[in-house]
Amino acid sequence: MDFLELVNARQSVRKYDPRLVSRQDLISCVEAARLAPSACNSQPWEFIVIDRSPLKEKVSEVALSGIYGMNTFIKEAPVLIAVVSDSFRILTKIGGGLRDSSFYLIDLGIACEHLVLKAAELGLGTCWLGWFNEKAVKKVLKVGYGKRIHIMISLGYPAADCAQRNKMRKELKDVVKFMD
Repeated sequence: MDFLELVNARQSVRKYDPRLVSRQDLISCVEAARLAPSACNSQPWEFIVIDRSPLKEKVSEVALSGIYGMNTFIKEAPVLIAVVSDSFRILTKIGGGLRDSSFYLIDLGIACEHLVLKAAELGLGTCWLGWFNEKAVKKVLKVGYGKRIHIMISLGYPAADCAQRNKMRKELKDVVKFMD
């Protein structure tokens, strides 16, 4: 499939087939993320791949604790990926401060999009998660001070009844302007 077909086919999956994902496919997804560009080549990421029980169950449990209980589908996902960020790269911190931008967050977005697109190419489904108990997940995964988990990604084979949905997007003419 060409790139635009891949982008169109990729969707958030919230219902997974229970079969395991091969380590080689997981490595391919993380490799795609690793190759993403980043401000000043800072590469402010680390990917913790959780694909085995009982750790996956524990991470799911604590991620959903407190006010964060809505994404219960992650309990059924064969894989969870915690995207750990380090925002303290000095050059990007200075540049980001001057521009009033958090470049490391942009970098994480690019890397994670590479990951989910590679997963889609491999026939895997993913869902970005931003609503989870970060403090509890950091504790279970032993993520140290000064690092954050802004994003988690659920990953696995979509369940058989996960139909492709039509994308509800603005028309191209509404989001592009060519200047002469």
